[in-house]
Amino acid sequence: MNIHEQVEYLMQGADFGDESIADSMAEELRQRLLESEKTGKPLRVYCGYDPTSTDLHLGHTVTMRKLRQFQELGHEVLFVIGTYTSMVGDPSDKDKLRPHLSEEKVMENARTYAEQAFRILDPERTQVLYNDQWLRKLSMTDLIGLASNFTVQQFLTRDNFHKRWNKNEPIYLHEFFYAVMQGYDAYHLDADVQVGGSDQLFNIITASRKIMTSLGKKPNIGVILGILPGTDGEVRMSKSLGNHIPLNSNAADMYGKVMSIPDKAMPVYAELATEWSPEQLSRFKAGLATNSVHPRDAKMQLAYGITTVFYGEQAAGDAQNQFVHTFQKGDTPEEMPEYHPGEEETLIDIMVGQKMAKTRSEARRLIDQMGVKVDGVTMSDPNSKPEPDSVLQVGRRRFLRIR
Repeated sequence: MNIHEQVEYLMQGADFGDESIADSMAEELRQRLLESEKTGKPLRVYCGYDPTSTDLHLGHTVTMRKLRQFQELGHEVLFVIGTYTSMVGDPSDKDKLRPHLSEEKVMENARTYAEQAFRILDPERTQVLYNDQWLRKLSMTDLIGLASNFTVQQFLTRDNFHKRWNKNEPIYLHEFFYAVMQGYDAYHLDADVQVGGSDQLFNIITASRKIMTSLGKKPNIGVILGILPGTDGEVRMSKSLGNHIPLNSNAADMYGKVMSIPDKAMPVYAELATEWSPEQLSRFKAGLATNSVHPRDAKMQLAYGITTVFYGEQAAGDAQNQFVHTFQKGDTPEEMPEYHPGEEETLIDIMVGQKMAKTRSEARRLIDQMGVKVDGVTMSDPNSKPEPDSVLQVGRRRFLRIR
């Protein structure tokens, strides 16, 4: 790739929310790549992951795949596990205080992160670092100096803090420390590029660059990526919300969970979770937009593409065959009642309304016991809405075609 193609490749999927910032970061990246090519010195590319739970999920891999792209072009990746920042808790995507984690819990969660990350990253080009190793050494004098780069107003204009302020909900002083510490991470690592989700825009574009500049270093370049929604297609993927697709699972589980996402989420999953080329991605989106491909066929193509990234073509093909055999050619009867639900009707509404469960309590119990499926995918959210042309199955013998 020439430099122009490299910038286009590395900025694919970027979401700055502001065209002028996007153009500025792209130009800075171009200049930094030119310097790297001239000197032969690879860029140092950093992304941090807070071990707030033991498992990584598909949402985490959006930034990891971007790190891998930098590795493919010969650059050095710094995979930072936030063993110190996670004890504060990143408020960026939250409208309430994050729970405090003990040091013991953080270290317990961190143990498997690198192993899971190496499903995507090249171990030979990856440095695994833990930010407690340098952040715990900061003195009060150091912290005051770093904090003097920011105003309270800057933090209060952030959407999540602004909402809490308007609701008269508490905003704790230690929550401001997170962006400051992340900025110091970038300075300590001497990072050329920092990768993160769009919820990290303030932390990367404002905090990290300001701190690096104030301490005499060239500010790092932000590559800000879109956020992958969960299997509900509505809010960001999260283990605590139960809408995640875990990495510590198997090919069949990943394939089946991708098949459960709503049709509207397919374009963003294709863009953020596959390894498709821009041409493949364009064809896929065009097929969805023109209805030239049936949504179920498109979703099978998507599930195969995503599963291949983590488990390879053989396992992804086996998972697809298992899904087709079990859920499309299995015990589903050819004739069944049909129902066209209202726009606001949820899974539990349909089950009770169509007498597939006597009460809402019974419907919830059946869902909790994994006895409810849509197109063969076990459902866990009673408030989800089955897609059109899907088959709802309750127990072994009750079927309903959703129109």
